[in-house]
Amino acid sequence: MAASAGLGLGTVQAAESGQVCSLETYVRLADALRLKAEFGLTDPRRRETSGNRSVDPVHAAMGEVEAGHLRDRGYGVGIDEPFQHYQFAGRADLVAWSLEGRALLHVENKTRFPDLQEAFGTFNAKRSYLGRELAERAGVGRWRSETHVIAALWSSEVLHSMRMHQASFASVCPDPVEYFEAWWRKVPPASGRYSTAIVFDPATGRRDRRPWFGLTDLDGARPRYRDYLDALELLRLGRR
Repeated sequence: MAASAGLGLGTVQAAESGQVCSLETYVRLADALRLKAEFGLTDPRRRETSGNRSVDPVHAAMGEVEAGHLRDRGYGVGIDEPFQHYQFAGRADLVAWSLEGRALLHVENKTRFPDLQEAFGTFNAKRSYLGRELAERAGVGRWRSETHVIAALWSSEVLHSMRMHQASFASVCPDPVEYFEAWWRKVPPASGRYSTAIVFDPATGRRDRRPWFGLTDLDGARPRYRDYLDALELLRLGRR
């Protein structure tokens, strides 16, 4: 890719990891990939709402809570785990594994859904290819069970998107939430491949509140945050 675009290897790796690059870099990469480059203007004061994980504290808070809980249950945990399948390269938000049970959990955290098709496409690619590479990396041959999860922020903004597209979410994530709950309770599924969706609250201070729920409870759920910025403000203030 670097040779085709006439760029340095470090520049291409920086672009792949989501770092901000020059306009010329993006144009060269698009040309090398035979894609049309399109650009939008963004208010820098709202930069924290972008998909860049380095400036997404709410996304990071979701991963922190999940990783802490799963590590406490004795699983191995990886954050922002890289993988590549031929020309498709990506990173999994969070993975957890049990080598003894040869079981893998993959969680994609979403604070918003500005483009559902892109979100579903990325999730589908990861659940197709991620497990195979991580199994080889872990030396287990293949996983007996894989559980892939979309974890969405418990906000009014996200709930609205999910309610407007319930059939789409049910198609991409058709399996019951019990498969994720099994991991949460330290009893991962013994076999099979599953895809499910949950709505997740990264606030950890209120132990009396359930931290997540599944698609079947979507219609009656009340939001805990208005939108991304509300979650960001409350988490920063420590109102958990």
